[in-house]
Amino acid sequence: MKHLRFLNKYFYKYKWWIIPGVFFVIISNIFGVVPAQVIGHAFNLITENIQIYQLFEGFDRAAVVYDIFSTSLFYFGMLVLVLYLLRGLFLFFMRQTIILMSRHIEFDMKNEIYAHYQKLSLGFYRRNNTGDLMNRATEDVNRVRMYVGPAIMYTINTAVLFLLVIYAMFSVNVTLAIWCLLPLPVLVVIIYFVNTLINQKSEQIQEQLSKLSSFVQERFSGIRVIKSYVREDYTQKIFAQESQGYKNNAMGLVKVQALFFPTMLLLVGLSTILTIYIGGKQVIDGSITPGNIAEFIVYVNQLTFPVSMLGWVTTLIQRASASQKRINEFLQLTPDVTSGEIGISQLKGNIKFEQVSFTYPDTGIQAIKDVSFEIEQGQFVALIGRTGSGKSTLANLIMRMYDAQEGQITVDGTPIKELNLNKYRSQIGFVPQEVFLFSDTIKNNIAFGLDQVTDAEVERAARHAAVYHNIINFELKFETMLGERGITLSGGQKQRVSIARALIKEPGILIFDDCLSAVDTRTEEEILSNLGKIMKDKTSILIAHRISTIKNADKIIVLDSGKIIEQGSHTQLLALEGAYAEMYQNQLLEEESETI
Repeated sequence: MKHLRFLNKYFYKYKWWIIPGVFFVIISNIFGVVPAQVIGHAFNLITENIQIYQLFEGFDRAAVVYDIFSTSLFYFGMLVLVLYLLRGLFLFFMRQTIILMSRHIEFDMKNEIYAHYQKLSLGFYRRNNTGDLMNRATEDVNRVRMYVGPAIMYTINTAVLFLLVIYAMFSVNVTLAIWCLLPLPVLVVIIYFVNTLINQKSEQIQEQLSKLSSFVQERFSGIRVIKSYVREDYTQKIFAQESQGYKNNAMGLVKVQALFFPTMLLLVGLSTILTIYIGGKQVIDGSITPGNIAEFIVYVNQLTFPVSMLGWVTTLIQRASASQKRINEFLQLTPDVTSGEIGISQLKGNIKFEQVSFTYPDTGIQAIKDVSFEIEQGQFVALIGRTGSGKSTLANLIMRMYDAQEGQITVDGTPIKELNLNKYRSQIGFVPQEVFLFSDTIKNNIAFGLDQVTDAEVERAARHAAVYHNIINFELKFETMLGERGITLSGGQKQRVSIARALIKEPGILIFDDCLSAVDTRTEEEILSNLGKIMKDKTSILIAHRISTIKNADKIIVLDSGKIIEQGSHTQLLALEGAYAEMYQNQLLEEESETI
C-alpha cells in the first residue's frame, strides 16, 4: 500500500465526497441487515400461526385466525420491501458520491501526469519510448481509478456489513455465531498468501502491456518503411509473440483468481451448512427459535457477495498498487533542466559560448569539447561539419534543451541557466532537422507557436517560407487536414510549413537545423532572401551541409568531432585552404559530375 499513499492528497481534496459516501454506506447496510430480523420474526409467526390454525380447523374462528395470519404476513412482506427499497436508494447515493469522486481523481491524475511529462527534459524522452509514457497516463491511471472508486467503495461496504452482521449474530446467539464465522479465519489466511501472487502477476501484466503498446505505436508510425520493405508478415509474428507474452501473464492471473473465488464460495457454503446443523440442534434444545435459523441463513447469504467481492477487490488493490508504482517512478523524476528567474522582455540575440563541453548522459557520448565562440546581435551565423560533428547539439544547447556540464553559455550577457525558460524559448524560432507536424489543419500547424493569430499573418508566414502557392493549390487551402506527422505533404512541403511556423513568431533568435535539405536550390534561395529581410537586426543560426546555402553568412563555424576547427566568413575560410575549402571543392566536383 506504500505506493498508494500518493493518493492521500486527492482523498483530502475530495473529503466532502468521501464522508457522505461512507455515511450512505452505513445507512444502506443498516437497511440491509434489519430485513433479516424481520424475516426471522415472520418465520416464527408462520410456524406459530400454523399450529394455532390447525387447532381451530373446522371452527368459525379458523377464518379469523387466517385473516390475522395473512394480514401479518402482508405487513412483514411490505416492511421487507420498503427496507430493501430504502437500501437501494442509499446504495445509489453511495455510488453517486464515491464513484463520481474516483472520476474526478482520474481527471486530476491525468492532468498532473501530463503536466509533469512536459516539465521533464529532452533526455527523458530519449530514454523512454512513447508507448510506455502513454500507457502510464491511461491504462495505469484507469487501474488506479478502480482502486479509489469501486475497490474503496466495496471495501468500506464489506467492513460495515461485517460489523453489523457479526453484531446482530452475537446478539442472537454467541455459540451459533462462532460456528457460522469459523471458516472466515481460513479465508483470511488464503487471501494473505494469494495477495503476493496477484501483485507479482499484476506487475508483469502492466510491464508487458507497456511493451505491447510501444511496439504497436512504433510500428504504426513507421508503417511506410514496413510496407516499403515488405515486412508486414515479420512484424505480425513479432506482434503475436508480444501478445502471447501478455496473454500468458494474464492467464496466470486468471488461474489464481479461478482457484480463489470458488474457495471463498466453498467456505461461505460451509458456513450455511454449519448454521443449519448447529442451529437445528439448538432449536431442539430450545435455545433458539426456527426464525433465528432463517435469520442466520439470511446473514450468511448477505456475507456471500461481500466475501466473493473480497477477492476481486484484492485484485484491484494489488493491480492499482503495481500501476501507481509505475506512475510514481516518473512523477518522482525531477527535470534535468530547471527554469531560472530572470525574464528577458526583448531578446537581442547576443550569444556567447565559453569553453563549453557536453556529454549526452544517456549514451556517454561527448558531443561538444571545449567550444568557445560569440554571436553578435543581427548576425547570420552558419554551422557546418560532417555528420556527428556536434552541430545539432549546439542548437539544443542554445535552446537549453540540455545543460552543458562544463563551461558557460550567456545570452545578452546573462547566464542561460538563470533565464526564465518559457520567456526565453518563446522568443526563439526553431526549425528542427526532423520536421514534426501535428494531425491538424495547415493553418493551425503554422500558428502553433502563438495563442492568437490572424489569417493574414499565417499567409504572410507561408509566403516567406515559399510554401504559400503549394497550399492554395489544395482544395481546402489552409484548412487542409494533415495526416499523422504531416504525412499528407511531401518532404519539402513539410520543411517549409515548419519554417513558416518559426517565422510567424518573428523571433529574436532563429535556428534552422539543416531544414532545407529537401528543398530545391531555387526555393532555398527564395527562403534565404526572405529570411534576410525578416531577420534584419536579429540573430539567425543556420545548420547546413551545402556550402551554397551558407556562403553569404556573416560567420561560418566549422565543426569536427565536437570541436571548432575553423571560423570566419566564406572568403576568409577559403583563403585558409583548410577543411572548409576542401569541403567546398568536393561539393563543386559533385555538382559538376551531376551536371554531366
